[in-house]
Amino acid sequence: MSRSVLVLGGGFAGLESAIQFRRRGYDVTLVTERPYLFIYPTSIWIPTGESRFEDACLDLETVARERGFRLVVGRVDAVDGAAKRATVGTQTYTADHLVLALGASRLRPPGIEHTQTLGGDPEGTRRFKDALQALVARGAGRIAIGFGGNPKDGSAVRGGPAFEMIFNVDTLLRRRGLRDRFALTFFAPMPRPGERMGARAVEAVARMFARRGIESRYGKKIAAFTAEGVSLEDGARIGADLVAFIPAGDGHPVAKASALPRNEAGFVTVDAGCAVPGLPGVWAVGDVAALEGPAWRAKQGHLAEVMARTAAANAAAVDCGRPARASYLAHMAIVCLMDTGDGGAFVYRDDAKERLVPLPVVGHWAKKRWAAYFKAQKRGRVPRLV
Repeated sequence: MSRSVLVLGGGFAGLESAIQFRRRGYDVTLVTERPYLFIYPTSIWIPTGESRFEDACLDLETVARERGFRLVVGRVDAVDGAAKRATVGTQTYTADHLVLALGASRLRPPGIEHTQTLGGDPEGTRRFKDALQALVARGAGRIAIGFGGNPKDGSAVRGGPAFEMIFNVDTLLRRRGLRDRFALTFFAPMPRPGERMGARAVEAVARMFARRGIESRYGKKIAAFTAEGVSLEDGARIGADLVAFIPAGDGHPVAKASALPRNEAGFVTVDAGCAVPGLPGVWAVGDVAALEGPAWRAKQGHLAEVMARTAAANAAAVDCGRPARASYLAHMAIVCLMDTGDGGAFVYRDDAKERLVPLPVVGHWAKKRWAAYFKAQKRGRVPRLV
């Protein structure tokens, strides 16, 4: 008799979990709030008009049909880890295994409603596009782009898309012949933003900012956002007509409201095999989980998928009476193809090495091709490369 799996969340971690458990013969139900997976790494091109919103969406009904799992579109309202049960609207779902892939919520600094963002509600990218295009149409202005951190969990940071966004805005303005009419400022509360990618990456970004005339404001906590820009803790301000900000991650509210074990920031505690301690058959993968590992660790899409594969492998081993052996820690690394709109750079870091490989021109098109590969691979049209 086939054993069942209930996967909560339809992002990178959730979809990969559904695929991997189904490959092992499980009866899989995937619950997701949206009928599509939003491909955040490629959403950077929506505000600049280079891509359509639809280009960053992967239809989950199609994937479910082709991959052979059941799709339920609805919001998860409550989770009971001990019973391996979830409440979705008026329905209750249970299974032999429960996989938590709910993602994270976002911290909300005062005045955040005055900002645009890439990292939250996908519809936010449409609003960002409208605001940016309206400012560009004016022909001059001030744009500030940055990201924040979570002092309770340093891994819950999303700095890469902010760097990519300011480079893409710079490229857009240059192509329109308007760059000299716009002031671009990058801001972050930490002294050396991007340090998780390694010293080489930090130095390379600094050189690129200098070459492109992008001002940087680092090391001051954000006090609030206003209609006039960014207020910093020391009373200083960053004046801006448009502010784009990526808040740090925080524990998912459903996880926080449950009896699941959590760290100080509200992320679900897991062991190296992605199992939730004390709750046999319960797994947590991706942004919802509390990461262990080196100080530079960061929540990324590739690691979310590694955790999904780890959980599926270990669950199958347990059900077959074998010891669980897979560990996501063995694959801990930062991997990023940083896009600049007119090129890019490949960034890699693990405990043994740091690499930054400049990819003028080709880097941009390589990321475009990755987007097509990602969709095809999830649908099973092409084999997984790594």
